[in-house]
Amino acid sequence: MSQRLHQAQPYALGLFRIVVGLLFACHGAASLFGVLGGAMGGGTVPTGTWPGWYAAVIQLVCGGLVLIGLGTRGAAFIASGSMAYAYFWAHQSEALFPLQNGGETAALFCWAFALLIFTGPGGLALDALFGQKGTKGARDGRDAQDPEKQGTPVAA
Repeated sequence: MSQRLHQAQPYALGLFRIVVGLLFACHGAASLFGVLGGAMGGGTVPTGTWPGWYAAVIQLVCGGLVLIGLGTRGAAFIASGSMAYAYFWAHQSEALFPLQNGGETAALFCWAFALLIFTGPGGLALDALFGQKGTKGARDGRDAQDPEKQGTPVAA
């Protein structure tokens, strides 16, 4: 059972990335274009206003990039940072915990994108088409097919 779960891990991570990216992009589209209920229950964010309009652009662009798996780590880094900023700037002053200050969404997006920074895009990503193919060993000069030339794997 453990072996099968391990084999499915890249696809589960890819599905996680797709869902998180889609949800994040929807927030940006709602704020910029008034779709899906619009910003704050209706309407759009006025163009160029700080920080709402810029946050919506980040949500739409980075969410879209994460969704398709293109430049995933960089887009996730920017998205995670923007959600950390949103949490501490807009929510933290209201109360200490996210449940009290309404910042659950910002906190969850921040940590979900932080996870993608470190794990990468998983399966089903365009990064695989445009990036180096093969394992880490092939990218850093070691022969991916020869186990003796690879480093010792680290297990947690």
